[in-house]
Amino acid sequence: MSDSSLRARLEALRKQLHEHSYRYYVLDEPIIPDVEYDRLFRELQDIEREHPEWRSDDSPTQRVGAEPLSSFSQVRHETPMLSLDNVFSEQELRDFDRRVRGRLDDGQAFHYACEPKLDGIAVSLLYVDGVLVRGATRGDGRVGEDITHNVRTVDSIPLKLQGEGWPVELEVRGEIYMPRQGFEALNMRAREEGSKTFVNPRNAAAGSLRQLDSRITASRPLEMCCYGVVASDDNLFSSHSGALAQLKRWGFLTSVELAVVDDIEACLAYYEQLLSRRDQLAYDIDGIVFKVDELALQEQLGFVSRAPRWAIAHKFPAQEEVTTLRDVEFQVGRTGAVTPVAKLEPVFVGGVTVSNATLHNLDEIERLGVKLGDTVIVRRAGDVIPQVVQVVTERRGDDVRDIVIPSCCPVCESPLERAPGEAVLRCTGGLVCAAQRKEGIKHFASRKAMDIDGLGDKLVEQMVEAGLIDSVADLFRLEQAQLSGLERMGEKSAQNLLEALKKARNTTLPRFLFALGIREVGEATAGNLAKHFVSLEALMAADEEQLLAVDDVGPIVASHIHSFFATDHNREIIRQLREQGVHWPEERIEEGEQPLAGQTWVLTGNLESMTRSEAKEKLQALGAKVAGSVSAKTDCVAAGANAGSKLKKAEELGVKVIDEGGLLAVLSGQDKT
Repeated sequence: MSDSSLRARLEALRKQLHEHSYRYYVLDEPIIPDVEYDRLFRELQDIEREHPEWRSDDSPTQRVGAEPLSSFSQVRHETPMLSLDNVFSEQELRDFDRRVRGRLDDGQAFHYACEPKLDGIAVSLLYVDGVLVRGATRGDGRVGEDITHNVRTVDSIPLKLQGEGWPVELEVRGEIYMPRQGFEALNMRAREEGSKTFVNPRNAAAGSLRQLDSRITASRPLEMCCYGVVASDDNLFSSHSGALAQLKRWGFLTSVELAVVDDIEACLAYYEQLLSRRDQLAYDIDGIVFKVDELALQEQLGFVSRAPRWAIAHKFPAQEEVTTLRDVEFQVGRTGAVTPVAKLEPVFVGGVTVSNATLHNLDEIERLGVKLGDTVIVRRAGDVIPQVVQVVTERRGDDVRDIVIPSCCPVCESPLERAPGEAVLRCTGGLVCAAQRKEGIKHFASRKAMDIDGLGDKLVEQMVEAGLIDSVADLFRLEQAQLSGLERMGEKSAQNLLEALKKARNTTLPRFLFALGIREVGEATAGNLAKHFVSLEALMAADEEQLLAVDDVGPIVASHIHSFFATDHNREIIRQLREQGVHWPEERIEEGEQPLAGQTWVLTGNLESMTRSEAKEKLQALGAKVAGSVSAKTDCVAAGANAGSKLKKAEELGVKVIDEGGLLAVLSGQDKT
């Protein structure tokens, strides 16, 4: 590329980056994912590195951030809140380590502090005499926005410091973020209300903090985790990790994942270890931050114009990417719900190649305003199905086409209907529809339902297409000769499946109810129904008023349950299942036999004597509520082998922890806990 072309590309990159920074920091309306911004920024860096004479003070590479919002009063940071340089490969991280060692005296020992890079909003909290007096956003690193009225609503931010020994003036820095569970609940509520949804948890956190009405902020599930401190007494701390430990004692939330290591090899091992657990974390992270732990050495290493020399962010593979929407297919689920699935130009995101993503329902298609041929942002985070979250309308061409909504089922050609007030299209074909049969059988066989080992999705599809099964009851009539004739199904595999079906006949009432696939009846509701009615016969005979007396059952769910058991076909399938030997113990647990009533428990790690699902059922039978995450309200955590972040959080919060032996003692009645 000629110098003139390269100079033109440089100017174009600067213009783009300024625009994207304004949209990101000021308007809170980004039109590209972070990974795309990072690519543009690095391209500009490379050009300026090649031609240092072209650098200018107004280049995005020479700035910390963007201008703050004008709707809030401004706050000047006495100590600038600088950003971090990023690396994206092992070699780049090793180069950072080499530069650090090169700036220190030969043989000078030091450590690295390692912690997850939370994907949230950086804030500064000022405490005077131990009392919170100001909260501010990072802004452009030198001037931020005063959001004191909003940060005061975040439960994990102390209004008054605990303990003693803090300096007269203390500035604490950290990240305010929205946990995944809270984010999904917030967006679900927004969809139900027909209001705007957020693209990702970071945008949700930003939008929540930039509310002029603090009552809105208070309604949002925000948390704050500290990552640094500026104190009036420079000699108060000697290390970064020591400072965070002290902040914890003063009442701040710090990362349970913080680790201090000796060298770059340990840093790389930490990166790989946390990357492997990324999907299991309760919050989004987009990389790891490595800092020289010793504060005296941090001071010695100093800063460049926009970032410290003693810290680096090693970014994870992107969870958002830009791609093209090629087509939309409509897939039929077990309840007849027809879901639009985006067929994408394949793109690598979240560590895998994604070619399909959900569009949720018709309302979501309308909300997004998406068309075939559009450039879209697709997101994949954790175990969440990849989803189209935004249309990049600025890149829309003249050749885009409207998505055609079908009027008939794509599988059985039965009419589709849309109930008043619902966003979902449904096939009216019922069990005439092969797709509904397949999905219903898959659900029935799944791990949390009847747990039929070896009965995978592809095998179910084979058996339905071969005409071996039309309903879940047919599973228990299968014979070895029928199974052995299927593709990739030998005699041994067929025998193993028959043994699994024999084992599955002995189940529990909650599992059986969940396996039936009644609309809106999940695991918890199935358990509540079983506990309330004790017997299947009593449940099947209940009217809607009686169903409303069950915990967690409202009018809509009661209607679905009553309609299910009032349908002749469903009653016949249940009769056939019982005839084929499907059974469970029917024992009423007296109130006096529920020593754990009112308690919240969490299970983590691997148990040797039973599965976690079995342990959950036993705890629930004793009256306990079994939650999926640890909080200050958790009464006890039962930790098996290789317990991870849940155990750490329990220890962090001072929650009671017992091992598997202690759990068995509780379940046997030897320990009333």
